[in-house]
Amino acid sequence: MSKKHRDRNWAPAPPALGADAHVIDNHTHVASVVPFSRAMSHEAQAKGQPEVPVYSVDELLHQAQEVGVEGVIDCGCELPNLMTAVDMAREHPGVVHAAIAIHPNESVLHGHRGVPGPDGLPLRYKPWHEVSFDDAIAEVERIARAYPRQVVAIGETGMDLFRTGEGAKELQREAFRAHIALAKELDLPLQIHDRDAHREVIETLLADGAPRRTVFHSYSGDAEMGRIAREHGWYLSLSGTSSYKGNDGIRESVRIVGLDHVMVETDAPYLTPMPYRGRTNAPYMIPYTLDALAQYLELPIDEVARATRATTREVYGV
Repeated sequence: MSKKHRDRNWAPAPPALGADAHVIDNHTHVASVVPFSRAMSHEAQAKGQPEVPVYSVDELLHQAQEVGVEGVIDCGCELPNLMTAVDMAREHPGVVHAAIAIHPNESVLHGHRGVPGPDGLPLRYKPWHEVSFDDAIAEVERIARAYPRQVVAIGETGMDLFRTGEGAKELQREAFRAHIALAKELDLPLQIHDRDAHREVIETLLADGAPRRTVFHSYSGDAEMGRIAREHGWYLSLSGTSSYKGNDGIRESVRIVGLDHVMVETDAPYLTPMPYRGRTNAPYMIPYTLDALAQYLELPIDEVARATRATTREVYGV
């Protein structure tokens, strides 16, 4: 099927996990799925294709629970979205939990006009970027302290050298260090965004001292990085990318660190697992990622699900 006529509809629901094998999507952006899927629906209509159904947050959570994804950790990583994640957790106690931070690509925009983006192009500014990074991270801390029952992690933070130009590298590193310090002060897990920045992220963690529970969200490293993670007790969170052909290093890292240091996520609405790569992602898709991992490890899917659920409980207490 050509890209022009790619099926934008929702993927079918996977077989449900066993009753004793329910899991948590430990990194997602549920609120973002709704407008994202609406945009996909508009795109389909413009091409004369059938309208794509748009689901509410409540419907997305219900669909997830139907297949054994009993809860999610929703990530708010832009200043206006911090309370979105927290409010969702307040509205769905025991089902939704919140992780909050200032995303690496966002961190270089706060109070730093003129920092170059890719190829020297200016990055896009929004009104909230007039707030300094110091004030933005202070808001992260304020909310985390004000809502300890809802906020279970600091994240996503880290470094992203794919979208941000070389001139912003040190700004990102300083922002990352501020989040590391905050996670340690609050004794909360740290969810790391690491894109084209393995060396820089690891160097910073080792220099500053990683939080007690450090999680590489949508882990993208190789076996060598897996060995470093095992040495330091860091956790790997696998997204749909772990099911993609050619990502053997991600899968091999699971063998290296062991299932007691592995969790699963969607990073919805992105990174949809095979065989539905390219469609809108949502928490109900987790069993596809689990199935790919189970096949690689030659283990029953429910055994892998139970192991990742136990790890999630150990890391986040949920």
